[in-house]
Amino acid sequence: MRRSSTLTMVIALLVPAPAAAADAPDPLAPEVQRAIDEAVREALARERARPAEEAPAEAPAPQSEEARLKFVESNVVSLVGREGFRWQDREGTFLLNPYVLVQTRMQFLQVDDEGLDLADHDNVVDVGFGVPNAILGVAGKAYGRLSFNVAMNGACAGRGCLLNEAWLEGNVADEFRVLVGKFKTPMHWHVQTRLAGKMAANTPSSLTTRVNVPFDLNAANPVFATGIDLGVMVHGLVGNRFLYQVGIFSGEGVQVNVPTSNLSDDNNVPALLYGARLAWMPFGPPALEEGGPAGHGDLRLLLGASASYNVETNAESSNDLRAGLELVVAGKGWYWAAEGYLLHMDFMERLKNSPSYLFWGAHTVLGHTFAAGVEPFVRVDALDRNSTDHAGVLVMPGVGVNWYVYEQNLKLQALYQYLAKAGHDDSIAANDDDNGLAEHTSMVQLQFAF
Repeated sequence: MRRSSTLTMVIALLVPAPAAAADAPDPLAPEVQRAIDEAVREALARERARPAEEAPAEAPAPQSEEARLKFVESNVVSLVGREGFRWQDREGTFLLNPYVLVQTRMQFLQVDDEGLDLADHDNVVDVGFGVPNAILGVAGKAYGRLSFNVAMNGACAGRGCLLNEAWLEGNVADEFRVLVGKFKTPMHWHVQTRLAGKMAANTPSSLTTRVNVPFDLNAANPVFATGIDLGVMVHGLVGNRFLYQVGIFSGEGVQVNVPTSNLSDDNNVPALLYGARLAWMPFGPPALEEGGPAGHGDLRLLLGASASYNVETNAESSNDLRAGLELVVAGKGWYWAAEGYLLHMDFMERLKNSPSYLFWGAHTVLGHTFAAGVEPFVRVDALDRNSTDHAGVLVMPGVGVNWYVYEQNLKLQALYQYLAKAGHDDSIAANDDDNGLAEHTSMVQLQFAF
């Protein structure tokens, strides 16, 4: 060892070799002995202060699975408990986690004949097979605090929406994170849940159906859901109880990947989408799934509110204000969610159209997942499509069942939905209100996620 060899050398230099026993010298003088002792003590102190070269460097403590996957997220499938194919370095600084979602569907839609007795009228439409989503993506992180996600959807009909999501996120802490790129806007609990975790095979019609505006302005008819968009968002989870999301977006939706907006004529601000969402979760955040095996844990409760303002949207024709409320209760196999939302269209001054229009929609879904993986559910969807200025509302009750063949990886879904019209002034107004919607919707969907 180096320490013992150094000490031996110091003593050898300071203490002369002993003479023969016959001519032994006189004992050392006290001052010389003190000098020797002091030198030995200093040498020992220096050796103790110097790290021993022979001692191996301590290896960094291995990160837990939770720490390695922290901030590695996907809005398509859940990455929790899914090993799959994963590449990472030994320290967990760089990580790549690919994922796949494939949905194939068979559907049968029947529309209302609106009382027309035409020989060539065919009220059975869009019958056959389809692939609503075929997503290949990769999630990962780098340098411990930077996470990213890129997802491509081969089933998308437009060139822009082929890029389903692409974002970078700086994770300063759980309470403060910055998201930049193409991702979900902060509106509606149903939108925030992962695509693979939806309870029903289709999105509630009240979120995706375009509203009806009278006169020639019906060419400018938005939907409630703002969905995926380009932008930047600051968000965080405070005390594992309070969630906030505040962002600015292009306002063009998933179909557009380039800037297209200008300066608003009415408000003199960039014609973008400004949105925010707040949620209180007293028992911790629920899983971003609508039911399923993830709902067998402890009770989870979410109360949320969101709002957004889309400046000079709908081909530069209106300023749209959206607001919504959310309630989610999940646990012990049960799942219940209810949402209500408003849309206020305020047409621009240059259109010389003084009225503004207010629309509302709502939906609720209740389901229970049994131990065998079977999940029956009921859903009620409502939409005031023709604005509060006109009588009538569309009500769409539905029933369905899901079978989780292998947890969330393989799921078979079945759904039936009926369209009813209530409160309209006459049959003409009722038939105009449900234009483009199916009276009977039946579909079976097989989903694979990995």
